[in-house]
Amino acid sequence: MGGVPEGHSGWTFLTNHARVLASIADDSGTRIRDIAARCRLTERAVQKIISDLEQSGYLTHTRQGRSNVYRIEQGTALRHPADAGLTVSGLLAALDRHESSHETRAGQWAGHQGGDRAEEPADDDSTAATRRRISRG
Repeated sequence: MGGVPEGHSGWTFLTNHARVLASIADDSGTRIRDIAARCRLTERAVQKIISDLEQSGYLTHTRQGRSNVYRIEQGTALRHPADAGLTVSGLLAALDRHESSHETRAGQWAGHQGGDRAEEPADDDSTAATRRRISRG
């Protein structure tokens, strides 16, 4: 795991901060290394993003043995003025709805193929974990 993840050229709808936050929401005990791999970022970049999120009040962590356990402050308002009134929990819920609908469409696509093709994989492995995160509140 020593290499730098493959970069992405062009723009995306989600910021790296949102991706890291969603990854933590899926697994509050996840390691920085795992977040980096999932988000296709360097570990150093993930450390900086986590620091930003903590300093801004979106995230806290506690040590449990040699690991960190993160806690997302669900009621924290999003920063951009255009997002006034929206909270972290609203953002995560929207991401969950998107992932859930993507999973449903992928399942329907596989079902229409006569069953001889495997189900189209989701963009990442976070769908079930995102649902768990939302239910934990």
